[in-house]
Amino acid sequence: MQTRKLGKTGPTVSALGLGAMGMSGMYGPADRAESLATIHAAIDAGIDLIDTGDFYGMGHNEMLIGEALKEHRREDVVISVKFGAQRSPDGGWIGFDASPNSLKTALCYSLQRLGVDHIDIYRPARLDPNVPIEDTVGAIADMVRAGYVRHIGLSEVGSETIRRAAAVHPIVDLQIEYSLMSRGIEDGVLQTTRELGIGITAYGVLSRGLIGGNTTNFAARGDFRAHSPRFQGENLQRNLALAEALRPIAEAAGLTPAQAAIAWVAAQGQDIVPLVGARRRDRLAESLGALAKPLSPESLAALEAAIPKGATAGTRYAEAQMAHLDSERG
Repeated sequence: MQTRKLGKTGPTVSALGLGAMGMSGMYGPADRAESLATIHAAIDAGIDLIDTGDFYGMGHNEMLIGEALKEHRREDVVISVKFGAQRSPDGGWIGFDASPNSLKTALCYSLQRLGVDHIDIYRPARLDPNVPIEDTVGAIADMVRAGYVRHIGLSEVGSETIRRAAAVHPIVDLQIEYSLMSRGIEDGVLQTTRELGIGITAYGVLSRGLIGGNTTNFAARGDFRAHSPRFQGENLQRNLALAEALRPIAEAAGLTPAQAAIAWVAAQGQDIVPLVGARRRDRLAESLGALAKPLSPESLAALEAAIPKGATAGTRYAEAQMAHLDSERG
């Protein structure tokens, strides 16, 4: 397995990470046994970065990962946890809380559910508009000094917030959406992280299945993509046509469209680690194939020409959620 270092002060991790969100209902029902087998297969293949959130299935995802890790050495895995999203019993999203006391309580629960004595990378999932980022990062830094957290990360924040956070404590990585169909970080955020020596863990590298995935019956499956502008009406048809334009380029390079999309993200810099959301072993195996054949400069250029920057129809989240994305401020 190829490796990459997360920022100037972070751990060295596998060149691909495993995003476990889809194993806990966010993309509809998932098979528990297959999810566990996929986590095991990822670790056996050399993937040592596993990303989760304490609000994925409200603890389900962390308990699933904790169960899977019982068969592996703790030191073989780098666990990244997001916190802060508030949910009601019916699964609704009711706000965000990254205040010091709240995050310390959330950390305590995460440690218990995962069955570990520390979290490798702990990060707020979004910027709390009611809490200065200095207070949030300062409180996590307290947990670093206490030994409960090893490193601090950020998620979906813009350049100003990144700078303010980094002034309090070293930040190892920014987790943010980045793909051929979502290139917003190129408008300032990526330059900021590189200036400060902060890595990128890129999620949504397949644009939540627009590239090489299943894009039907979301509502019937209880899939949150049913509410995503990119998956509705004419937007969906336009985006699927863009994604399909990748196929001949990928095949010419000996890759599937999904592999080509992952390989494109990985090729954007050694400071970027794509997170693949595979929840089945066959999807994981396909994703791993993205590392086998590096894309030529000609293939990279052809992929970018097939999906020009800004061509994707619809925002990446619904309007209400977009309004809370600090990262959209650049």
